[in-house]
Amino acid sequence: MIRKAFLMSVHPGCETEYRRRHDEIWPALAETLKAHGASNYSIFLDSKSCQLFAYVEIEDEARWEAVADTAICREWWGYMKSLMPSHPDDSPISRELVSVFCLP
Repeated sequence: MIRKAFLMSVHPGCETEYRRRHDEIWPALAETLKAHGASNYSIFLDSKSCQLFAYVEIEDEARWEAVADTAICREWWGYMKSLMPSHPDDSPISRELVSVFCLP
């Protein structure tokens, strides 16, 4: 199991809609994430800065990266791009964090 964490952000004023869309995550997207080895995927919001902290456990880096090539993932990115800073391909702007401590 590989632990990954990354930061993203949501546009100010879009926090409620961001949460609503994730409360109603598409079943096909959830299944695709699981099929690509993702588990324990959580996203946390710092409401003061509008930063999102995401944590996911994956089985394999290549399988995780392949999620980005699925039609359902690209559709989700398009659905979310109005709520958060995004790249031209609609993927959310994010930066990976480096693990410095883990209490197993």
